[in-house]
Amino acid sequence: MTSPAPGVLFARINAALPQTQCTRCGYPDCAAYAQAIAAGQAAINQCPPGGMEGVERLASITGLPVLPLNPANGLEGPRYVAVIEEAWCIGCTLCIKACPTDAILGSNKVMHTVIEPYCTGCELCVPVCPVDCISLENVTGPQTGWNAWSEAQAATALDRYIFHSVRLKNSKDAGDEMPEEPGQSATLPPDLPVAQATQPDAPATAADRKRSVIEAALARARTRREAKA
Repeated sequence: MTSPAPGVLFARINAALPQTQCTRCGYPDCAAYAQAIAAGQAAINQCPPGGMEGVERLASITGLPVLPLNPANGLEGPRYVAVIEEAWCIGCTLCIKACPTDAILGSNKVMHTVIEPYCTGCELCVPVCPVDCISLENVTGPQTGWNAWSEAQAATALDRYIFHSVRLKNSKDAGDEMPEEPGQSATLPPDLPVAQATQPDAPATAADRKRSVIEAALARARTRREAKA
């Protein structure tokens, strides 16, 4: 049987990863881990979010034997979503910069909130919070690994990570969480475009436009949370 070309092998391996971008595999992102596997430089059992099903998927693609998940990289578990305690948030933006999928909305000295559908549970925001106001909530119960994730969620996470990476690369200020011009924000839910978040008499400056959008989104998040409660 002919082995696939390196580029094809990498693409297949990367497509089999959950794209949480959690770095628990020991690499900066899922693509880097996929490249290392394709090059024979990493084992196939280093992805806790994928769990044992993920190891089996990678074994099928690479022809390598199935191995137990390496505990040094973490344990298979349910999917978590980050939750920010609004009363303690100081608006430092460190969690926003750490999030690989732009799933945290906020601005400097403005309370932050998590856009749940975009959160991959990577946990990267937790250690950077200086006031420990971020906790993790189990949203899948006893389901773990790929049973706690889906192909559609992986595709969304990858799209947002790519956009996030391009935005940071092209941005003059990597700490600027939102685009300067009105339009669909990278950090806003798809049902909250800037045109709806701002009022007709809103200030014309980019800073004020961004502030209006952030305040509207945070108000929306609070309303949803109160409704759930």
